[in-house]
Formats: sequence, structure tokens, C-alpha cells
Amino acid sequence: MRINPARALTLIAAFGLGAATIQGLHAQSKPPAYAILEIDVNNQDAFLKEYAPAATKAIEAAGGKFLVRGGKTLAIEGAPPKGRVIVSAYDNLEQAQAALASPAYLEARKSGDKYATFRTFVVEGVAK
Repeated sequence: MRINPARALTLIAAFGLGAATIQGLHAQSKPPAYAILEIDVNNQDAFLKEYAPAATKAIEAAGGKFLVRGGKTLAIEGAPPKGRVIVSAYDNLEQAQAALASPAYLEARKSGDKYATFRTFVVEGVAK
């Protein structure tokens, strides 16, 4: 079996171009983002009945995935958060910002603001 040098060179060049393209795409990918909410709830029952279901639906519809939803908190240094802590993950910073500015989430916050005080921020994660 004879190998045509031109075909072999073309194959090697195509492989190199493909590898370079994949590397470029990985370099362009945006790091994930995480929204962190510290919520000081003053009416737990109303908060869980009115705000939580609507906010959960809005966040998940916008592509968010909950990692933490008000579980037990342990302070290692400094004061612990006053109330609930919520952490949700997003594909990137823009998606997180859009989720928290979406009409559905802003509507949920109207009821949430009646029963709690929020501190919300978004952080960019480490690129994969």
C-alpha cells in the first residue's frame, strides 16, 4: 500500500487545524457564575408560600441551578449570615444577571421584599 505524500500532508494539516480550533473555542468559553443571596426573613410562612415558589420557578426557567437553599450555616470566621443563604449556578455572568433581572424574578421579589431583606451578588467562578 502506497501513501500519497500530498494526502498525508493534508491529513496532518487538517488534524492540526482541528486541534487549534478546539483550543481556541475552549479559550473563548466563559467561566461559570454563581448568584449568592443572603436573606433575612421576617415572616417565614408567607415567605415560603409566596416568594419561594415563584422565585424558584423564575430562576430555573432562566437556566439557574440551585446549589444551596437555606441549609445549615456554620461560621468559621466572622459573623454568620443573619438568615437564609441561597446559591444558584449559571453558565456565565451574563446569564446570572439576566436571571436576576428577568420580569418573572422581579415579580417574585415584590412579594419577597414584603417578608425579607435581601443582599444579592453574583461572582464569576473559575473557568473550566
